[in-house]
Amino acid sequence: MNTQKEHNGVSTLIGTPKEVRGRLSKSHAEQVLLVSFEHQNHQGTEILFENLSNMASSMYELFQQQQQSHAILERLAEALVPPIPSSPRILKEAAMLVKARKAVLESGDWLSAVELAQLAQLSTANPSAQPNKWKKGGRIFAIHHNGVDYFPAYGLDKEQDFRPLKSLSQVIEIFDGYKNGWGIAFWFMSTNSFLGGKRPQDLLASHPEQVIDAAKDEVQGIEHG
Repeated sequence: MNTQKEHNGVSTLIGTPKEVRGRLSKSHAEQVLLVSFEHQNHQGTEILFENLSNMASSMYELFQQQQQSHAILERLAEALVPPIPSSPRILKEAAMLVKARKAVLESGDWLSAVELAQLAQLSTANPSAQPNKWKKGGRIFAIHHNGVDYFPAYGLDKEQDFRPLKSLSQVIEIFDGYKNGWGIAFWFMSTNSFLGGKRPQDLLASHPEQVIDAAKDEVQGIEHG
């Protein structure tokens, strides 16, 4: 046996097939990698053996790190997963909520406070100030998505420099205590039998009284189950 390199968890045996077989017969290793050479250039082979030995050690350490990372990920997953399985009802409701919110986002134009300020030519020093003031005053509503408030473009009056439609504040007042921003948004984008199968958001500017009456009808339906 010419050379034997020892690393943490890895051994490199170098010698003739007979010498290596003798050492392997006493080894308790679970895996063995064999590299054979028909001809030996002593100086070149020694360098190659040294490099292979170092590479094997580095790979072993990398595998250990990956296994540790996998164990950490497993623990994180266990911490994030609910301690008990969610009931089918909860999972179904969650799926319906995700679907509804996706439909809301795709139903029309939604503007961030900055975009609304630009459209309405508001102050750019603090572009969210006025939209938030309108929201707090009940003149417009917003949906909160990924940490950002979005305001409905259909709730703005194009003839009045894109200020909130007066009829919108009345609808918001009617739904106060019954629907949050997402609920109001979903109602606006859904076809409405009271409006002949049309969407409230499409009629808010042109037929505001009909939309207001439809909102009142919606609340009556909620109150009477």
